[in-house]
Amino acid sequence: MRADRVFAYGATAGLIGDRILGDPRRGHPVAAFGKTAAAVERALWGDSRARGAVHALVCAGGAAAIGALGARAVRSRPAAARIALTAAATWAVVGGTSLGREARAIGGALAAGDTEVARERLPHLCGRDPQALDEQQIARAVVESVAENTSDAVVGALVWGALAGVPGLLGFRAVNTLDAMVGHKSPRHLRYGWASARLDDVAGWPGARLTALAAVLAGPDRWGAVRAWRADAAAHPSPNAGPVEASFAGALGVRLGGTLAYAGRVEHRAVLNGAAGRPVEVADIERAVRLSRRVTWISLGACVSLRFLLSQCTSGRRTSGRTTKGRA
Repeated sequence: MRADRVFAYGATAGLIGDRILGDPRRGHPVAAFGKTAAAVERALWGDSRARGAVHALVCAGGAAAIGALGARAVRSRPAAARIALTAAATWAVVGGTSLGREARAIGGALAAGDTEVARERLPHLCGRDPQALDEQQIARAVVESVAENTSDAVVGALVWGALAGVPGLLGFRAVNTLDAMVGHKSPRHLRYGWASARLDDVAGWPGARLTALAAVLAGPDRWGAVRAWRADAAAHPSPNAGPVEASFAGALGVRLGGTLAYAGRVEHRAVLNGAAGRPVEVADIERAVRLSRRVTWISLGACVSLRFLLSQCTSGRRTSGRTTKGRA
């Protein structure tokens, strides 16, 4: 079976598995990677970009290498084995169901008027300081996290799976996890995490643009999504979160961005879709989760098409090479 079909069947099965099973409460592969990366950090840490670069190379490169070894092990096996490996890798690296589950749990607490429970659950979803947020700010933080993590935890992985198969799936999630662990601008990681943060910017670039485009196609206000993306994305400090959050804001007709608090550090960010949007309401959390799911399936279709085109190009070059040799 051709590689494009293996990816199509495997990635679809992996997403369905995530939809049915979600993330395991114990023994998640990403959690195991996180523990390994933390051990590597303890061994390598120094206030140095070079040491941080080695950390990123060892951890992300190691994850991609494991994927490559797995793909090589099933290369000569029946197609079912290759599909199963792709499905398992996809299920391991995507987190769409857990993302929606956590967002809805916080939304449910807010709807019930239990702001304290919502504050307790918010750290499961993002790194904001929950004690500094009121109900509306918590709802806004959840919608922003759903938008950004749709790209980071789902679409970006599918893009790299289409480009590089199982090594791409594992490698991308490793890079994204490293950014979450050491890429933030704390005093300890300002220099050490620089390489991980920059690598995540590069790896996340195609997935973020596909996520934003899918939000335009899937959202209830397409022109609003386009308008907010064009007008406001560049004002966001993240080159990848900007297009994603702006397109979600425009698609949902809400305002995102503004003042944020992270562990005592306050950031004043540009408002996304400020001209046309309204403040986020609790009901918008459910709307954002549904939009995230539509974006996921549109992105899967785009990635399957990309894999098909890459296979066609590869087949064309091989055919051309055989024809040229024959004429010689």
